[in-house]
Amino acid sequence: MAGKLQLKIALCMVGAGAVWLAAGSEADTGSGGVNCSFRSDPDAFLSAESRARAGIRERVSRLDKSFERSVSARNVAPGEIPKRSFIDVEIFDAMAKAGLRSAPPATDEEFLRRIYLDLTGRIPSPDEVRGFLSDASPDKRTAVIDRLLYSPEFTDKWTMWLGDLLENTAVSASVNRQVPGRNAFHNWIWKAVADGKPLKEVAFEVVAARGSNYNDDQGATGFSVGARTTMGPIQDNYDMMLNKVATTFLGMAHFDCVVCHDGRRHLDQLSLWGKEATRLDAYKMAAFFSRIRQTTNGDRGDPLFQSFVVTDVVTGAYDLNTNFGNRPNRVAIGALRTVTPEYWVSGAKPPDGDWRVAFAENLMRDPMMARNLANRIWREVFQLALVEPVDGLDPARLDPKNPPPAPWSLQAVHPQLLEQLSRALFESNYNLREFLRLLTESSAYQLSSRYEDGWKADYVPYFARHYARRMEGEEVHDAIVKATGIFTTYTVQGWGDPVRWAIQLPEPAEPRGNGASLTFLNAFFRGNRDGLPRSQSGSIFQQLYLMNDVFVTNRVRVSASPTLQAASRLARNDELIDEIFLLFLSRRPSAHERGTALSHLQGATTAAARNTAIEDLAWACLNKSEFILSY
Repeated sequence: MAGKLQLKIALCMVGAGAVWLAAGSEADTGSGGVNCSFRSDPDAFLSAESRARAGIRERVSRLDKSFERSVSARNVAPGEIPKRSFIDVEIFDAMAKAGLRSAPPATDEEFLRRIYLDLTGRIPSPDEVRGFLSDASPDKRTAVIDRLLYSPEFTDKWTMWLGDLLENTAVSASVNRQVPGRNAFHNWIWKAVADGKPLKEVAFEVVAARGSNYNDDQGATGFSVGARTTMGPIQDNYDMMLNKVATTFLGMAHFDCVVCHDGRRHLDQLSLWGKEATRLDAYKMAAFFSRIRQTTNGDRGDPLFQSFVVTDVVTGAYDLNTNFGNRPNRVAIGALRTVTPEYWVSGAKPPDGDWRVAFAENLMRDPMMARNLANRIWREVFQLALVEPVDGLDPARLDPKNPPPAPWSLQAVHPQLLEQLSRALFESNYNLREFLRLLTESSAYQLSSRYEDGWKADYVPYFARHYARRMEGEEVHDAIVKATGIFTTYTVQGWGDPVRWAIQLPEPAEPRGNGASLTFLNAFFRGNRDGLPRSQSGSIFQQLYLMNDVFVTNRVRVSASPTLQAASRLARNDELIDEIFLLFLSRRPSAHERGTALSHLQGATTAAARNTAIEDLAWACLNKSEFILSY
């Protein structure tokens, strides 16, 4: 271990240690309860945007301390950056207007590792890096984006993203979908991503789906099953379904507030729309779900035992007659004792008795859906949303053609850009791949994460550099597996084939059958899809796991790793060093790193000592801070 630590320290002397202690940047608010969430903790809401930016500032600071200074990091005038789309026009014109300089374009090595991780959740192999670097084609970046967008790995990565968004679990605090229900929902999500199902159709189907949540072709019912709420009247279920739909597809979690009470005196500081919204407005929205029914299959001899069957009845409405449960009492408003559906933005009412389908059809026409999804996907790629928190959108402060009255301001940091992105997503028929192509082909996305001296916290909203992110736990796991070539197979209950890549697991509670791997993965804050979101925060424990856990130490042994065995057969030390750096870091070493590694290898005078030195080098690269980063 002493040799490993000495080599790691030597390789990292150009910057700070490898501990990635990013400030928390999660801004999504949780579900409501009996008490007013805002009044119980107003700072959690009022500081959400500033905390998101603070997370970016902290990551930038750590990254700057980790990298060597390079000529390639010299900043440039925004006008020197090619403008490939309206994204670049908005970003670089705003930068120029503010008098800021831009980071330079990312190097090919930076770009390739970033695009692989962002689109597929995997790092590139040494051969893939070498092939890309040797390609002289002017459109090689466009070509690799296209290839990755249609790769099986893309489906795995974005199935995980969509599973997070739709909160697919076997068990949550309020409902047990059962493992078969979780698996059916996962399979439905996977197929939707693989087939390129438009995101608007995903939304429509999970809102309106009927059938058994155990059947793959009816797996979308898993979303409404997740709205089941215990310890209350049936209206609590209607309210929760509204909350889940409004938060997930409209970015309007404040409906969870107004379904308990009027927005006035609660949302006055947060939302111009919300402070005028009333509880009756929310009742009218929740009423769309007042005919949904869920029954449990109690036949122990039936393969669908304990499944939920989701149907709709032909009569019924939202009754104001409750005096217990998870929400304040629902009482008559004057002579009004029963509420029927009315859509919030248009006042549209159902044309027939199929109220849930009527809601889904209104959702398709709601401009907030495109704004919300564009904002969320932008954050996945650029690490900071145009509106933070992503579930706190204020529809009264988003349209640059209709700005709000003073003292309110437009909510997005680039209001026109959000509108253009929303329009692009809408015009692409909510095509996830094509929208990601638009984002990743932009010069704004392809900026370097390095920035010469002079970076200020005030620059964060301008996206003058690419913001690094710490890889998700599944990505860290899979990067170690791919770099070393040593796989662990995980058995998922109900699946015939074992899983080799963590990113293919159906939820963060897996792999249940391998406690050691589950503990390693969860050290990277995977969340639980039930009120606890994924987190970019770092911890000492993460670094200790990377340094000492058997998941790592057993894989950086030449005797066990086929990739390290192949590297050990390279006779020239400089070629060996290149291979190790390409395996783990997707780049060639700097002059300082090469010299340090050469010195360490040259001290090995026997084959056994050389193998030990190779293991030290692999371990040191894996423990450099950049290994767990997409930058």
